[in-house]
Amino acid sequence: MAILISFDIDGTLEVGDPPGALTMDMVRRVRDKGFLIGSCSDRPPSSQRTIWEQHNIPVDFAVPKHMLAEVKAQFDAESYYHIGDREDLDKRYALEAGFEFLWPDEAAALPWFISDD
Repeated sequence: MAILISFDIDGTLEVGDPPGALTMDMVRRVRDKGFLIGSCSDRPPSSQRTIWEQHNIPVDFAVPKHMLAEVKAQFDAESYYHIGDREDLDKRYALEAGFEFLWPDEAAALPWFISDD
């Protein structure tokens, strides 16, 4: 069974405003390992999808941050993670939806994101 990772964008991904600790290559790496991935952000879903398309990364979902519970209901996974940089929004929404929460720096150190080279 897959692992699902939801990414915040701003303050989490290198392409965010402000930039975060996770690179798009790290995101590709987990996607290539078979993880279900997508974004839950304050940005509109169309804006989120544009970012993923610009970097040629297919995603399984792109939704507003408050919709994490719906993402969990839609996908059957072994584990659910949301990576974000704000305790008041990212962490709160993640925990309310039954996701585990990770800070970007904490996530970047996980073996999932480290190169297999």
